[in-house]
Amino acid sequence: MDPVGLSAVAVVLVAGVGVGLWRRRVDGRLRPVAPAPVPVDGAVEQTGGVEDVQEIERLDPALLARLGAEPGRVTLLQFSTAFCAPCRALRRISAEVVALLPEVRHVEVDAESHLDEVRELNIWRTPTLLILDADGRVTRRATGIPTKPHLIAALAALLRSV
Repeated sequence: MDPVGLSAVAVVLVAGVGVGLWRRRVDGRLRPVAPAPVPVDGAVEQTGGVEDVQEIERLDPALLARLGAEPGRVTLLQFSTAFCAPCRALRRISAEVVALLPEVRHVEVDAESHLDEVRELNIWRTPTLLILDADGRVTRRATGIPTKPHLIAALAALLRSV
């Protein structure tokens, strides 16, 4: 193989490894959810972080009812697709967490059957997990598979306030 072809293969391999490592680092992280920026005098005010957030926007109760989420309960809302292997792994982890914490409910939603809701909630990839508090607000969001300890820790903060 000539040097140009060899260097092209090397560049592709290095780029692939870099993207894979980056994706693994960000995949499954439970991120706090901030509300949409509030317009101030025609401009959008940017908040400095989650600490600045006073109130997280509550989801429409009709939307939650269409997805099967009960009001008044802390809910793990999982968006999955039929042939998604990570979705099955997240289902197993969520079932184990719900077995440990009976105050929490796990609802799995087929993303392909609820396209309007998926678009409304900005779900771009499966599995996506939303943690809803008892008032129907999304407090945390993860794309991918969060670890069981991280999931329990995120829920513990919500369950203390219930």
